[in-house]
Amino acid sequence: MTKSLKDHKRAFLDYLGEIRGYSDATLKTYDEALSQMLAYGEIEAIKEGYAINLMPLRLHIAPLKAKTIAKKLSAIRSFATYLKKRGIHVTLRGDESIKVPKTLPKPVPHMHIMEAVAHADLKPKLVVLMLYALGLRISELSSLRLEQISQSWVRVMGKGRKEREVPLLPLVRDLIQEYQERYTPKQFLFESRGDRLSENSLRYMVTKLFKDSALKVTPHQLRHAFATELLAHHARINDVSELLGHASMATTQIYTKLGSVLKMEHYLKAHPLCKDSSETSASH
Repeated sequence: MTKSLKDHKRAFLDYLGEIRGYSDATLKTYDEALSQMLAYGEIEAIKEGYAINLMPLRLHIAPLKAKTIAKKLSAIRSFATYLKKRGIHVTLRGDESIKVPKTLPKPVPHMHIMEAVAHADLKPKLVVLMLYALGLRISELSSLRLEQISQSWVRVMGKGRKEREVPLLPLVRDLIQEYQERYTPKQFLFESRGDRLSENSLRYMVTKLFKDSALKVTPHQLRHAFATELLAHHARINDVSELLGHASMATTQIYTKLGSVLKMEHYLKAHPLCKDSSETSASH
């Protein structure tokens, strides 16, 4: 083998970024996991490839949350698969999966979103409404080009360079037009010095806008709100799945579980028997 594992790692990250279209944040996660593998894993070069014992790495990252550990192991497995497809055999030891508790997404109520944008400046207002009204990932919004926006639809380039079309509401379309007249972007909807505005810059605008309303909100929560509101108002789950750009319907199913949780909360707050029951318990 002429390349070292470090060289293969760089090629793998280039592949994820240039061919698969992974976001900067995801590439950073993969880079960190693979760098830790190279630093702490026991790597042995064998005739047909590599044998990698991950147990020393597992011990090093043991204090981290289960979800974080699972993500790191998943990145390493993806790297091993990438190498195998290129004729380099990789044997992983100590890569057993760990159970990660499933957490439901936490959408932001529609009322809170509209209150936050009511008196916001044009740019952060448009950022928030693009995420909420179109269900975009922050990486998709950062890379959104003007040519992808028409009068009624937005053509979104999602994960793995998978394209989808999302309807453009008149309210958002009018805001885009006002924004273009004021800021005159040339290539990307949100630009800085001729290049696309970074995901971090967009994320900061969102968190700051909601912080001013005493709320802690992330861009991904706005995407969750998009999905939850559609399903709560009887949109078909397969349509919502397509609008979100999910590769599998199973990913979208989590929002139906969220709907059940919210229904239970609303029921417990609204039904008079629930109130009577809590008052009786308190009196005892």
